[in-house]
Amino acid sequence: MKFVDEVTIHVQAGKGGNGCLSFFRGRNIARGGPDGGNGGNGGSVFLVGHKSLNTLVDLRFQPLIRAEHGSAGGGANRTGGNGADMNVAVPIGTTVIDDETLEVVGDITDPEDVFCVARGGQFGRGNAFFKSSTNRSPRRTTNGDPGDTRVLRLQLKVIADVGLLGLPNAGKSTLISRISASRPKIADYPFTTLIPNLGVVRVAEDANFVVADIPGLVPGASQGAGLGMRFLRHLVRTRLLLHLVDIMPVDGSDPIANAKAIEQELSEFSPLFMEIPIWTVVTKTDLVAENAEKQLVGLVAEAFPDRPCYAISAVTGDGIDLLVKKLMQHVANWRESLASDPVLEESDRGFEGRLATDVLNQSLRSSVVERQPQEHDPDIEALYRE
Repeated sequence: MKFVDEVTIHVQAGKGGNGCLSFFRGRNIARGGPDGGNGGNGGSVFLVGHKSLNTLVDLRFQPLIRAEHGSAGGGANRTGGNGADMNVAVPIGTTVIDDETLEVVGDITDPEDVFCVARGGQFGRGNAFFKSSTNRSPRRTTNGDPGDTRVLRLQLKVIADVGLLGLPNAGKSTLISRISASRPKIADYPFTTLIPNLGVVRVAEDANFVVADIPGLVPGASQGAGLGMRFLRHLVRTRLLLHLVDIMPVDGSDPIANAKAIEQELSEFSPLFMEIPIWTVVTKTDLVAENAEKQLVGLVAEAFPDRPCYAISAVTGDGIDLLVKKLMQHVANWRESLASDPVLEESDRGFEGRLATDVLNQSLRSSVVERQPQEHDPDIEALYRE
């Protein structure tokens, strides 16, 4: 199934049914009273969280979502039927944005969350409603109100315990394929990973955690270079980042300088990312001799002294078991702390909300800049096509 993490949809709620103009006619009753019934309410459009979904691909091919109109009222005081609501299943972690105002209107965070994105129109009144002591034969009716119509942008943030960070070809996809059942594309050229990948790491039958792999970041990413910044929203819900550092870059660059440059890009995009715990993982240790490995890993550890540092080789498996064990311990302790400390849980939700808002504002700001016409040489004629 193709991974799609952002779609734009049109939602249209149903129109309310019109009221009926009717008078009772029966045997020996030539001029009966008004008996026009009310119409039915229009159906509304709801987004419903569904835990089995992990992509928005279905909505890409369903750009218009419409609820049913309410039925008109009838004679003999018959009320029209209400229009059926339209329930749209979306993955957990979907943020709903009004495409016109670029404001966040809702967030689907838990299974079975139900969020109304378009309210159905109210029913119209039949002439029986307007009967009074001074007006015994009203001919007044009202039409049903139109339903809400909106253009929405849906953005998905995957839910993972651990996020992988690093340059392209740092070994992120290889690591996730080694420790989980995920099988992302792996090759020896940059930007092999074009979409986020999720992997479930099972340490025991009742002990597991989820790892998210996003496209690699590059220097200048905060200004639009590369692909990774587009997918940083998927790291919002993680509570631990693994920064994978290639011990022997193919371009001969300095691994420590590369690592610092990537974290600088992450900080420039949103300083809140630096409040998430980061572990350094030196990769591809099989490419160097044992003595050189210890020296290089030691230099990386000295460059980031305030965090754990691990050395692994996804090819030979060296260091993988220890890393997975430490990750499981960290995730389990974090989950236990959240479950036992309501204050910590509230603080964590607040941090997640601030980070999500910051990342969203950055991405929306980038999309607004892309919409603006670019400056061009006045001597060059530009043709714009709709």
